[in-house]
Amino acid sequence: MYRKIVVPIDLAHVDRMEGAIAMAADLAKLYGATVCYLGATTPTPSSVAHTPEEYKQKLADFAENEARAHGQDVTTHVILSHDPTATLDDDLVKAVDEMGADLVVMATHVPHIGDRIWASNGGNLARRTKASVCLVRATGEASARNNKTEQ
Repeated sequence: MYRKIVVPIDLAHVDRMEGAIAMAADLAKLYGATVCYLGATTPTPSSVAHTPEEYKQKLADFAENEARAHGQDVTTHVILSHDPTATLDDDLVKAVDEMGADLVVMATHVPHIGDRIWASNGGNLARRTKASVCLVRATGEASARNNKTEQ
């Protein structure tokens, strides 16, 4: 049913994405699909990497570790954006469509009042791409910590 599963990854917050990462790995195993870890970075230094090349290497290392842990085929795709906050929705749609993904599995945040005004990245992606989109709430210890800080 699925051949290419895209998992948007924020390398600064991988602990909040454990549920989505595990679900994508399980679905990839079930369907014999490839998982593509998709990350966005800027051309300027960030808390994750000093350069786009360093970011690409960190994303590749993350993907390699996931491939070993789950025994799956993986790829990576990096979006280079001058302002990911402003362009992330458009960049995600473009990347998912260009890659020919049939499924996007992505972590979501705990809902808050702003969601009534602005749609989430996952909601925008579901409306604007042909791929199915599965949103996964954070689970586990990291989620419990994050829920307390967001309230």
